[in-house]
Order: sequence, then structure tokens, then C-alpha cells
Amino acid sequence: MRSGREGSLIQYRVKPPLTDAALKPLFRAAWPHEDKSDASYEPVLARSLTYVAAYDEEQMVGFVNVAWDGGIHAFLLDTTVHPSVQRRGVGTELVKRAAHEAKRLGCDWLHVDFGPHLESFYRECGFRATKAGLVDLTV
Repeated sequence: MRSGREGSLIQYRVKPPLTDAALKPLFRAAWPHEDKSDASYEPVLARSLTYVAAYDEEQMVGFVNVAWDGGIHAFLLDTTVHPSVQRRGVGTELVKRAAHEAKRLGCDWLHVDFGPHLESFYRECGFRATKAGLVDLTV
């Protein structure tokens, strides 16, 4: 557990029951320029290997999803921390716990894609640079 608001402790829960009603306020606060209001996240959760959520009391303040290929490769997605607790170790702890769970569940590799502004964060979480490719299927 790590400190959240003054006098509170952040609690981390692996694969707690989640709904769009719980996730969407966190996503809106952390990603104000991305409109995810129409998309339901519940089908994603149903297919996830695991996920980890962070709570300050009962308010969700962090989330990370772990998708997988059904074998030994897991993929870190949607690492999200509420602005009110950013830069306090919440994201790092989410990634650490997600990596632990992926390993515990039989994965040998954990992949993550990120923009240049997140490079130092993911390096501090133990990721190393690799060459990869990406196709934007929306164009």
C-alpha cells in the first residue's frame, strides 16, 4: 500500500468485480482528450488474463489491464492513474502487481507499447526497449 490523499492508503486489488460505471470516471479524469464514453469496457475485462485496480478508500484511482495470447505472452494495456494521485508510485505499483500476476498465471513475457513521453516510466518499471511494428487499422 502507498499513500493516496493525506492520511489514506492506496489498496490494490487483483481482478475485482468492475463495471463501466466504475471505470469510466477514472478514464475520463485521466484521459480527458479521449472519448471512450460510448465504448463498453466490460467485454475487454471478460477476455483479460487479469487486471489490477487501485483504490483510495472506495474510489478507484488506478487501473491496468493484462491481455494475453492464450500462451506465454501477456500485454500491458490501459495503465491509468487518476490525476489526484499521479507521481506517487501508484502506476509503478500497478505495473509491478500486473507483472507478478502474469508470471504467476504462466506467462513468460510481458509486452507494452507506449509513447515517447512514457519511456522513462516504463523503463523504471523494468521494461527494456525492443524493436516492434505497428499498423494503424483506423485509417
